[in-house]
Amino acid sequence: MDHTHRRPSWIFLTVLAVFLATGGVLWASDGVDIGTRMLVFLFVVAGWVVSLCLHEFGHALTAYKGGDWTIPEKGYLTLNPLKYTNALLSIVLPLVFVVLGGIGLPGGAVWVQRGLLRSKKIDSLVSAMGPLSNAVFAVALAVTAANWSTEHAVFFSAIAYLAMLQVTATVLNLLPVPGLDGFGILEPWLPREWSRNAAKIAPFGMLAVFVLLFHPVINGLFFDFVYWLLELLGVPLQLVGLGGGLFRFWR
Repeated sequence: MDHTHRRPSWIFLTVLAVFLATGGVLWASDGVDIGTRMLVFLFVVAGWVVSLCLHEFGHALTAYKGGDWTIPEKGYLTLNPLKYTNALLSIVLPLVFVVLGGIGLPGGAVWVQRGLLRSKKIDSLVSAMGPLSNAVFAVALAVTAANWSTEHAVFFSAIAYLAMLQVTATVLNLLPVPGLDGFGILEPWLPREWSRNAAKIAPFGMLAVFVLLFHPVINGLFFDFVYWLLELLGVPLQLVGLGGGLFRFWR
């Protein structure tokens, strides 16, 4: 296999560099002005794009190791967001919802040849690896935020807000709704007729979840659960609120 199909793309490395560089500047920041708030925005957005790439990479690498030999030639192992089947669903829409609603909307655009996978367990694992990557990233961010200090409050608040987005993405992705990874984990074990029927509504699964989240009661219950998980991970909720306020620099 050509190693260029496995080497991280310059696009991903650029986004990663922006994430790390803005994080470094925020760490050294000792004040809050419009420039700092814009840096928080850039840091969170870059971190979110990195997480989306890792999410899709998790699906792709597991599928490749599990028998789908077509994965490398599609460019999925390069972490290049432009190589995904539907950049709109995987990158653009999730970014829009992060900016407008503070919700880590799941992506999903790696085309896997399921018939090439060696077993049902591998099939389920392919679906599980996406949200697992979000969960691991969330825990890493949470551990960082839990050890916050007032001296670097801006940096830690940005970390806490990004952790919140990762938790929302993990929870939403694990919902057993057609079109989301939670259903993909279960699908290999369901009757074929169920899978065929689910495939018809899968394109609308994410939209249905998003619409439901507009309902005040459902939205409240969802974020109550998200905040409970954050507290369980040791993330101070006041930092999440501060990070969200800094992120929305236009307000």
